[in-house]
Amino acid sequence: MTSSQRIERVTLPTQIADRLRADILAGAYECGSQLLENEVALAFGVSRGPLREAMQRLVQEGLLRSEPHRGVFVTEVGEDDLRDLFFVRGALETAAVRKIFETGDRGQTADTLTGIAGQMDIAMKSGDRIAGGDLDFAFHKTLVDAAGSKRLSQSYASVQTETRLCLHRLMGGYRSSQDLADEHFRLAGLVRSAEIGAVLDELGRHFGDPTEVLKRARKQERGQ
Repeated sequence: MTSSQRIERVTLPTQIADRLRADILAGAYECGSQLLENEVALAFGVSRGPLREAMQRLVQEGLLRSEPHRGVFVTEVGEDDLRDLFFVRGALETAAVRKIFETGDRGQTADTLTGIAGQMDIAMKSGDRIAGGDLDFAFHKTLVDAAGSKRLSQSYASVQTETRLCLHRLMGGYRSSQDLADEHFRLAGLVRSAEIGAVLDELGRHFGDPTEVLKRARKQERGQ
């Protein structure tokens, strides 16, 4: 039996966009910094045509911003943006938790979340904050997807770019490497066996004030 689905070819602009996206999310470029076409093209070993197309894709995703007559810059997430971002995330994840308690499989969801928290624990203990940030994102995305709502997941995906853009920076703002894993282990355990109110209360504590976490991260970056 043959499949009628065509295999998508990976074009050069797609490859460039994938690499540039990974570099931005890994913190290779400072937030707010300008990307000079000739320098990036030289570093990647590509011509400026496909690079421009790749950059435009990342502009559409929100990772880059284009300013007329000035150039292309890495999107910078300010404190007000961060508060608004976490407000939206909190609303979506609260809706997901309510849906899971109504119709979802709490045990299976908790098992999956606990597994991710375990990987996060290993990453943070080894000092790999990039992996820790990726796993943080995977944990919360898994929680939302477990609600089984296509539209809720789509709404969450719409803020994932900005979330990932700032998550790696926020990793340095936790009080210790163990804090991040402990909070996620606790959330997973509450999803398994607690009342919904306890889960939502813990979710609120977990989000807290992201700007305070960002301030601690900045101090750590400066070695204070």
